[in-house]
Amino acid sequence: MELTDKGLKDSRAWTEKGYSLPRYDREAVREKSLREPVWLHFGGGNIFRAFQAAVVQELINEGSMDRGVAVVASSDPEVVQHVYREHDNLCLLVTLKADGTAEKSVIGSLMESFAMNFQDKGEKERLTEIFKSPSLQLASFTITEKGYQVKDGTGLLPAVREDIEAGPENPRSYLGKVASLLLARFRAGAAPLALVSMDNVSKNGDKLREAMLCYAKGWQEKGYVPEDFLSYLSDPAQVSFPWTMIDKITPRPSEGVKQMIAADGIENLQPFVTARGSHAAPYVNAEEVQYLVVEDSFPNGRPPLEKGGIFFADRETVSKCERMKVCCCLNPLHTALAVFGCLLGYEKISEEMQDKDLTALVEGLGYREGMPVVQDPGTAYAALSPREFLKTCLTLRFPNKFLPDTPQRIATDTSQKLAIRYGETVKAYMASSEHDTAELHLIPLVYAAWLRYLLGTDDQGRIFKPSPDPLLEEMQQALSKLPQTRPLTERETEQVLAPILRNASIFGLDLYEAGLAPKVIHAFISLTQGQGAVRRTLQEWLKKSEG
Repeated sequence: MELTDKGLKDSRAWTEKGYSLPRYDREAVREKSLREPVWLHFGGGNIFRAFQAAVVQELINEGSMDRGVAVVASSDPEVVQHVYREHDNLCLLVTLKADGTAEKSVIGSLMESFAMNFQDKGEKERLTEIFKSPSLQLASFTITEKGYQVKDGTGLLPAVREDIEAGPENPRSYLGKVASLLLARFRAGAAPLALVSMDNVSKNGDKLREAMLCYAKGWQEKGYVPEDFLSYLSDPAQVSFPWTMIDKITPRPSEGVKQMIAADGIENLQPFVTARGSHAAPYVNAEEVQYLVVEDSFPNGRPPLEKGGIFFADRETVSKCERMKVCCCLNPLHTALAVFGCLLGYEKISEEMQDKDLTALVEGLGYREGMPVVQDPGTAYAALSPREFLKTCLTLRFPNKFLPDTPQRIATDTSQKLAIRYGETVKAYMASSEHDTAELHLIPLVYAAWLRYLLGTDDQGRIFKPSPDPLLEEMQQALSKLPQTRPLTERETEQVLAPILRNASIFGLDLYEAGLAPKVIHAFISLTQGQGAVRRTLQEWLKKSEG
C-alpha cells in the first residue's frame, strides 16, 4: 500500500485497515480547483493538515464544497517534495483519542503544493495566476509568530529592507513574496480578498496587516507602486485581515504512530529531519479536540466552513476567545506543566496529569486564579464557555496518554510567553475593584519555577538541557551570579533577581509594582534548597493557595 492516487485505487485494502478515504472524484475536484481556486494556504504544517484540510475534506465529502485548497507547503523544498508531491498531495491523519482509539483518515483536499520558490519561474507564475483569479476568496497563514516579523529593535529586518529597496518584482523574503502577489491581484482588477492568519498569535490579523502595509508603504515611497495599492490594502471592504483563535495539539510525528502505519502495510511514510532541521512526515498525529474562531470578514465571500465546526463571530468575540484560551484556560496551564514537568523528570504531559500535585496546580491556576478575571466570550457555542473549555483541557486533552506531547516541547521560548499567559491576568487583578494580587500564589510560583528551571538541574540534581529560548543564555548568565555551594539568602537572591523581575518585556509588567516580586523570590529560594525542594515547595504553595 502506498499513499498516492494510484495506491488509493485499491480502496478495499485501505478500508479493511480502518482508513476513511475521500468520498469524491478527486480528479474532478482538482480540475475545478485549478481552474477556479477559492483558497490558498501559506504554511502547510501539522496543524493545517490535521485541522483545516480535514474540515475541507469533510465538506467536499458531503457536497458543501466543490473545490479544495492550494498550499504553499513550506519554504523548505525537502518538505514539499517528500511530504507532499511524492504522495500526490495526499496526507495521512491519525487522530489519537483519549479513549485509546485512533481514527485514521486519508486527506485528499490539498490539490497542489508549492515551495514559495520565486526562482522557479513556473511556480511563481502559477502562484501569481492563483492570486489574480477573481474566484479566490481567502489566503490563509500558519507560518508561526516569527513569520510575521518585519522589524526588530533596530528597525526593518535586513531582508525586508532589501526587498523594499529592490522593488516588488523579485522579492526574496517570505512576506515580500506575499505582498508582491497581492500587487499582482491589484493590477489584475483589484478583486477583494481576505488574508486570514490562523496562527496562535494575539491579534494575528493585525500583525499580518501591518506586515503587508510595511512593504506597500515602502514600495510606494520608492515609486514602485501607486498610492492606490496602499488604499486597496487599507480598505477592509477590499482586503480584510480577520482575527482568529485556533487551538489543536499536533505534536511531532510519533514513533508509535509510525509503527501503527507500518503494521498496516503502508510504505514510504518515514518521518525525517530536513537539512534545515525541520521535523516532517507524510502523516500527522493529533488530538481529537479542536477550535477555530474566525472574525467573519470576507469581502469576496467564503466557503461554508461553519458546517465543518469552525466558529464565525465578530472581532470582539474572537478576542475574548483568544484571551480565554491564552490567559486562563490552556496556555498558562501548559507552561506550568512544562517547567514543573522538566524539573520533576516527566517526559509526557499526560503522565503529569496522573500526579496529584501537578493536577492541583493547573486546576488552581485555571479555576481559582484565572477564572475570576477572565471574560466569557458569550457565544452561543457551549464549548467556548470558559468553564467548559477549561474542563475539556483538564479532563480530556491534557490527560490523553495516547497523545505524545512533552513538557520539553512546550517549554520552548517560555520567556516570550509569560507576558501574555500570566501578565494579562495579573494586570486584570491590578485593575479590579473586587480582586487583588495578594490573592495570587500559583502564578508567582510558576514564575519562580521557570527561573529554577533555567538553572538546568531537576529536583534530583540531575543535569538537563533547557529547551531553546532567545533569552536562555542571557538569563542563565544572570542567574550564574547566585552562590552555587550554599543556601541562598534573601538579600543576595533579590540582588540577582530584581532586574529580571522588573523586566516588563518578559512578564508584561514590573512584578514589584504588581506586588508579586517578594513571593517570587521566596518561592525561588525554597525551590533551590537541595534535592526534593521542588516537590516540597509545590506542595507548600498549593496549601497556601487552597487556604
